[in-house]
Amino acid sequence: MPKELREGVIRTIRDQKIEFIHLWFTDVLGFLKSFMIDVEELETAMTEGMGFDGSSIQGFARIEESDMIALPDPTTLQILPWRTDGHLVASMYCDITNPDGSYYECDPRFVLKRNLKRATDMGYTFYIGPELEYYYLKSDTDPTVLDHATYFDQTTRDLSIDLRKETVRTLKSFGIQVEYSHHEVGPSQHEIDLRYCEALRMADNVMTYRTVVKEVAQEAGVYATFMPKPIFGEAGSGMHVHQSLFRGESNAFYDPADPFHLSDTAKSYMAGLLVHAREICAVTNQWVNSYKRLVSGYEAPVYVCWAHRNRSALVRVPMYKPGKEKATRLELRSPDPACNPYLAFAVMLAAGLEGIEKGYTLPEPVTDNIYEMSDAQRAELGIGSLPGDLAEAIACMEGSSLLRRALGDQVFEWILLNKKTEWDSYRSRVTPYELEEYLPLL
Repeated sequence: MPKELREGVIRTIRDQKIEFIHLWFTDVLGFLKSFMIDVEELETAMTEGMGFDGSSIQGFARIEESDMIALPDPTTLQILPWRTDGHLVASMYCDITNPDGSYYECDPRFVLKRNLKRATDMGYTFYIGPELEYYYLKSDTDPTVLDHATYFDQTTRDLSIDLRKETVRTLKSFGIQVEYSHHEVGPSQHEIDLRYCEALRMADNVMTYRTVVKEVAQEAGVYATFMPKPIFGEAGSGMHVHQSLFRGESNAFYDPADPFHLSDTAKSYMAGLLVHAREICAVTNQWVNSYKRLVSGYEAPVYVCWAHRNRSALVRVPMYKPGKEKATRLELRSPDPACNPYLAFAVMLAAGLEGIEKGYTLPEPVTDNIYEMSDAQRAELGIGSLPGDLAEAIACMEGSSLLRRALGDQVFEWILLNKKTEWDSYRSRVTPYELEEYLPLL
């Protein structure tokens, strides 16, 4: 950590008269973890890090190897827009290290950094622009919606619209640039799109985004959820991920001579996403509930293919600004907003880079509505499908050497164990559906 950067952060915090600093990091499942220090401990935290018990964090150290260090990243300093007892509060994301100063390989931020280094070694910078959808509900136990609007509806005096506006203002106060926001398809479902940036910064921004959405809702006495499918019969919430690789200032996905302005690099990267799409689902769609969204009929991608405009395809090439170099990108539509963004971005990148390194061939695009095709038609075109449930996703992940390399042995094995436990717990439960359908008959 450069001394000038460290001292600049310390000076900023003291000049702003900030009394407390939240140190943030995530567990392997993507839940934000935090502990707070006061300003007197700041210099020690910035130079030596702060120790904590890693054995209590999901996916971290075993109890006999539990000593961990949280080292704040000074480039992530944020002044929080809300106060604690009238005092300003700041936050910084942390890298997790071992006591000897080496990076801890189960830290999701480190997993992403390791995969980004692979891209850097190939001469690329990885950019991400996610679209996170979510619902406002009456509470975390009452899934009553706050409005009955639908896609792009302009409504007035709706609490959910006011909440979205306040969320955008708050994100801007964090220095997070918002492209636009709008009402989504489902009642009380909304989307705020973030301006694309480098992948590590975006993963931090996604964690902040989810925190801000929930905080603003809580202050208004309601609940915001990123659950992939919270309401039966309504649209699920996705996280469409726009991605591109740059070489310096040049977009490596852009080729002015190609009919659709896609370079060979872009085509091989996209082929990598398609070839490994089933394998990465247990990371990009990690919950039992994720597969209630990935069903035909709700605009969620189910079938493994690509297209230029077709939103029923898994990977899409947006055509908003055809021919503009910096706007050329790919959009993976399967991930949901409840994933761990550090790990999700890491496995997407790993799949794409695998396609580039091994020269994968991109199949022809699909122009017809895939949902309206018969099974025979899809089979004839070689269109496969994503896993139908978490158990199938686990099986796809288990045999993936790509994911083992991308995640590292410990994270790979821990995710498999955790997801198998989740699936076993789910499949052994008697659901309201079973009681309604079977109890009166059997």
